[in-house]
Amino acid sequence: MKKRIFGSTGHQVSEIGLGTWQLGTRWGDPFEHGEAMNILECARENGITFVDTADVYNGGESEKAIGEYLADHPGSFYVTTKCGRRLNPHTAENNTPQAVAGFIADSLKRLRLEKLDMILLHCPPTPVYQRDDIFSELERQKKAGNIASYGVSIEKVSEGLQAMEYGISAMEVIFNMFRLKPLDELFPKAMEKQVGIIARVPLASGLLTGRYTSRTTFGPQDHRSYNREGAAFDEGETFSGVPYKLGLYAVQALKEAFGTEDLAPIAIRWVLMHEAVSVVIPGASRAAQVSQNIRAADLPPLTDAQMRAVNDIYDQYLREIIHPQW
Repeated sequence: MKKRIFGSTGHQVSEIGLGTWQLGTRWGDPFEHGEAMNILECARENGITFVDTADVYNGGESEKAIGEYLADHPGSFYVTTKCGRRLNPHTAENNTPQAVAGFIADSLKRLRLEKLDMILLHCPPTPVYQRDDIFSELERQKKAGNIASYGVSIEKVSEGLQAMEYGISAMEVIFNMFRLKPLDELFPKAMEKQVGIIARVPLASGLLTGRYTSRTTFGPQDHRSYNREGAAFDEGETFSGVPYKLGLYAVQALKEAFGTEDLAPIAIRWVLMHEAVSVVIPGASRAAQVSQNIRAADLPPLTDAQMRAVNDIYDQYLREIIHPQW
């Protein structure tokens, strides 16, 4: 597994990490502690050193499982966690320095750590990215030794540009073959400021695996059923905001361009072709998926023609509806 420098933190992390939104659970199913441990063990054995989590994932069980694993395997992972989505209602007014301090204290307990490697604001309402008091609190927490570094997770490019006016070390952003806008301004600015990029949703909620069809169904508790139009949270989190049927057309074009039905490793390799990316974090609900995801690390670089093909397919099918929104 190759490693990359993680922004201004100076840490070297595996270029393929592990996202843990569905750690130990399929969408909507009960949390399986044993499978969570299997996933983390498979990740470590395969050279993954970066894990991304959040205090809301599986009601805190994701952080607890990681904390338990680290207690037995200290130093195995650089852990990034996120905070803020537990607020109810999730409003700019409820995002306060006191709330941030409480979230950090709670994550420290669940992760069984004395200091968090990285804390990210978890896609807060847009005005929060310009709140001096919030970023001052993060800096205070850093000076107090509770966190080593801090940053943001964003929905929109504009939010990332705003946040980089503060001393963030990293940024988590949806970036995949269906989301090219970060390449225009966000990534160049991040490289200039040495802000690490965590590329999330690299497979567009599974669409970019190439396995889904017009007949594929998803369970009622699966966000791919209930959040296609943003009923529960930003619709960009589900299929990267791409209308499902249109996404299938784009996927078919990608299959033809690459001459394969199995797009998953290619989609992850495409993300890694971009120098600004520090780490890509495909998720896994089963240990076998971790092994599948890391296949991308062994692929040769994509050719210039293949990279142009992705751009052309984006321009043909998606740019008009995706680029203006996020």
